[in-house]
Amino acid sequence: MPQRDGRTTSMKPVRMGVLGCADIALRRMLPAMAASPHTEVTAVASRDGVTATAVAREYGCRAVRGYAGILEREDVDAVYVPLPAALHADWVEAALRAGKHVLAEKPLTTDAARTAELVELARGQGLALMENLLFLHHHQHARVDRLLAEGAVGRLTSLHAAFCVPGFRANDIRYRPDLGGGALWDVGVYPLRVAVRFLGPDLEVAGAILTRGPDREVDTAGAVLLRAADGVAVQLTFGVEHTYRSAYELRGGNGELALDRAFTPPADHRPVLRLRPQGGAGQDILLEPDDQVANTVTAFVEAVRTRAAPAKEILVLARLLEEVRHAAG
Repeated sequence: MPQRDGRTTSMKPVRMGVLGCADIALRRMLPAMAASPHTEVTAVASRDGVTATAVAREYGCRAVRGYAGILEREDVDAVYVPLPAALHADWVEAALRAGKHVLAEKPLTTDAARTAELVELARGQGLALMENLLFLHHHQHARVDRLLAEGAVGRLTSLHAAFCVPGFRANDIRYRPDLGGGALWDVGVYPLRVAVRFLGPDLEVAGAILTRGPDREVDTAGAVLLRAADGVAVQLTFGVEHTYRSAYELRGGNGELALDRAFTPPADHRPVLRLRPQGGAGQDILLEPDDQVANTVTAFVEAVRTRAAPAKEILVLARLLEEVRHAAG
């Protein structure tokens, strides 16, 4: 592994292996990794050799049938795990024990205790372990930070966030409980994580509901009420059989700040922050586009090269997800 010299572009690319040909891998992550000068896709695995061969041909890399073969390769420094949520824990652990850095789709696991074990394993091995929540790497949220720090809304009193998407195909894995399906794992993680981002780790679940649509075996909608240590109230909603909604609002004593397309903006999207001061004229702040997928790849490369410890927020999110499940019965 090359040593950090402060100049990312002067280092050899991180050699990536991909465990599975999931939709998120094909649409977002593989194109971003192939386009980045800091990563090289060296191998793609699938349970189906035909699928692996087709994807590998497109990216000029090696096809591997079965996931274990990727972990045995000496030309793979790190792996990306886009498998169903229920399979994350075992394959992330296997990758770490094979000495590979790991970028895993959210949630890292569906069990807080297992998440803690994997974080500790990565720390002990000196390996990077990142949970793939793309929105965290978009610059629009840093601009929100600055506005809040400047007192744009006064003392913060509440946060409202929502992430809802239309339904999936009837046979989609996200409707299968044995594979970790359900709205909480698929979309609920986003509003929960944005609450952690702006309010910190000291959040408590004050109440939660999870509901199932007709003939569904997994939750398809939910709502969560959180309590921050400083008294800020947090209301979150999410669902997978809804009209699309991806937004959050931060309200304070002097006004409110709102952002649409908060979690999945396209790379060419120009974000608009809507600032509404109390008793004053509103202002729409237009930002430049940003590519959160490319930024995520860059952030992971930096974590690999510096052998950064896993973010503490991984454990916070895992705890909150478990508490939501418990509160919802």
